[in-house]
Amino acid sequence: LESVHAAGGDVALVLADLACTELLGRLAQLYPRARRGLLIPWGGWGDDATAAAIREAMAYGLIDYYVLHPGSAPDEYFHRTISELLTEWQRSDPEVSREVTIVADPRLARSREVRNLLSRSGVPHAFHSTASEEGGRLLERAGVDEPNGPVVILADGTVLHDPSATDLARGYRVPTELEKDEYEVVVVGAGPAGLAAAVYASSEGLDALVVERASIGGQAGSSSRIRNYLGFPRGLSGAELAQRAYQQAWVFGTRFLLTKEVRALRPEDDRQVLEIADGTEVRARSVVLAMGISYRRLELLDVEHLTERGVYYGTSPTDAPQFTDKRVAVVGGGNSAGQAALHLRRYAAHVTLVVRGGSLAASMSKYLENEIEACENIDVRYSTEVVGAVGGERLEEILLRDEEGSTEATPAEALFVLIGARPHTEWLPAEIARDEAGYVITDENLGDAWPLERSPHMFETSAPGVFAVGDVRSRSVKRVAAAVGEGSVVVQQCHLYLESLETRATLADAQ
Repeated sequence: LESVHAAGGDVALVLADLACTELLGRLAQLYPRARRGLLIPWGGWGDDATAAAIREAMAYGLIDYYVLHPGSAPDEYFHRTISELLTEWQRSDPEVSREVTIVADPRLARSREVRNLLSRSGVPHAFHSTASEEGGRLLERAGVDEPNGPVVILADGTVLHDPSATDLARGYRVPTELEKDEYEVVVVGAGPAGLAAAVYASSEGLDALVVERASIGGQAGSSSRIRNYLGFPRGLSGAELAQRAYQQAWVFGTRFLLTKEVRALRPEDDRQVLEIADGTEVRARSVVLAMGISYRRLELLDVEHLTERGVYYGTSPTDAPQFTDKRVAVVGGGNSAGQAALHLRRYAAHVTLVVRGGSLAASMSKYLENEIEACENIDVRYSTEVVGAVGGERLEEILLRDEEGSTEATPAEALFVLIGARPHTEWLPAEIARDEAGYVITDENLGDAWPLERSPHMFETSAPGVFAVGDVRSRSVKRVAAAVGEGSVVVQQCHLYLESLETRATLADAQ
């Protein structure tokens, strides 16, 4: 394995038995993307020592999962496991596909924006620097002399110059225009909550539209690996989860309007009218707000000066490889920060995790905490905060202050900020009640803000017929599974509201 690495080769998958767990651990340093499987005999999970070894290896990030020895020839269960691991390996490197090729200066903020949009949308792509030999050949072939921003080359030869999010979306054939102007349910936001609402609405016969201002997946789309989501024992990335949900909703008949932002909402008779940023409008008999949240900014002048030049808010799977053998830092103590640190450490020489609290236990899942503690190249700085940054054209150092007030400069070529949260609710009308932090208040928590004699439905806001689910909802549990649960349950509440409209219309006709 070391010889292959020294020769510039790659390894996709290594299977080893219980005697070789140390080898699997060392493999992560040589081949960050390689999948690692622990071979056990059928029924081995019933042996206490084997079971303990599996759990320990998973907790410390030494393996991706266990693999049963093939028991027959052919053994299709074994084949399926191997195929799934190889597929995961391939998906971890978006450059395996040439359907979309980007040629750009990797130092530019726009380069990262374009790559992140494609990555979070599940679009495989190749990336070449404008300074590279291959990049120069591609630009010459495309007839581009001096690129003004990223150049995107599609599979059919179409060349996009510094494309907008909408241009990119059209390029990989996703809908960016309204098909019609009225729906039974309009979902605002395509994160886990919004996608779940779309799946259940369409599967139960409701005419549904999802409007998303950026890419599908929301904040969860940036997660490199979610291991505690039900039904995926090996874990999966947030982008893959979002893609699966998007395809599921689309097959049921959900329409999507992507890269378009809703800027206003107003009632009109027994409908809600949503104003889109491009000037178009869509009417809905019911609305589900699932806009999610974004990470809070550090609001330090020297840090803001270096934003997108080493300082990044959120992260993406495409970020890690460019910091191979470099020093990086992550700010945050939640699951997103933990997942980012674990993904980055596969490539970076050293990762500093800056945590404001005194431990990870209160804000991070135990499996992530265990894996972080086992990583030799992750240094967790508790009771510490970032108070500054140093750099000219690029970030060079971050300034950390501990609980005793001591300030220390730490080398870092990248700082990923994943702290706090800010809900996307500033565009909502005043009639929709929100708490002090801007989160939407729903159902029994509305109190005097509820305008009707009947009680509000579950997840209903102070505007009848408008519901809120997921992270944007006040007092919600900030977990992917909780968001999916709320998104699925809210559809039943939409049905109840729509039935009440039908009943009211029938009574009006009778009178």
